[in-house]
Amino acid sequence: MEAFWISLGVIFLAELGDKSQLMAMTFATRFKTWPVLAGITIATTAVHLVSVAVGGLIGDALPTTAISIAAGVAFLGFALWTLRGDELTEEESRKAQRTTRNAVIAVTVAFFLAELGDKTMLATITLATQHGWFGTWIGSTVGMVAADALAIVVGRLLGKHLPEKAIRYGAAAAFAIFGAVLLLEPLF
Repeated sequence: MEAFWISLGVIFLAELGDKSQLMAMTFATRFKTWPVLAGITIATTAVHLVSVAVGGLIGDALPTTAISIAAGVAFLGFALWTLRGDELTEEESRKAQRTTRNAVIAVTVAFFLAELGDKTMLATITLATQHGWFGTWIGSTVGMVAADALAIVVGRLLGKHLPEKAIRYGAAAAFAIFGAVLLLEPLF
């Protein structure tokens, strides 16, 4: 359960202000909410399963102090990445706008490709090096789907009036705190 809750919280925060949230909002303007959430869930489940497999292999091969230091540095990097912000490319936006066939397939493929190498995938790999793979997998998947569901709901309610900078700074601060804790952990 610890791996579940940690992963849920970290990935939820990582997803705030991410391009996946922008994609979720874009798809939600064209399709009903449930097919969009289904596509996000399918893609996230697959990507995070690969992530925990990679993290589990790395975690078994490295000593725990090295993992903790690498994870701390990674989370500080995620904080900087979050501060930089994320935007949809023109191509990603066009794909989301012109897709009219099966919404679940369109969203699944778009999210799967967008998440490969994204900070949430890398964060899931990092978490899986330190925690159980199953709890990390389920927690990271639920955290990402919850954050994207929140983006859909808030985006529909508030439109363009979202406090993007406040969300980005808060998520970056959380990553920096996690990173500092992980870096200090081997010292105590």
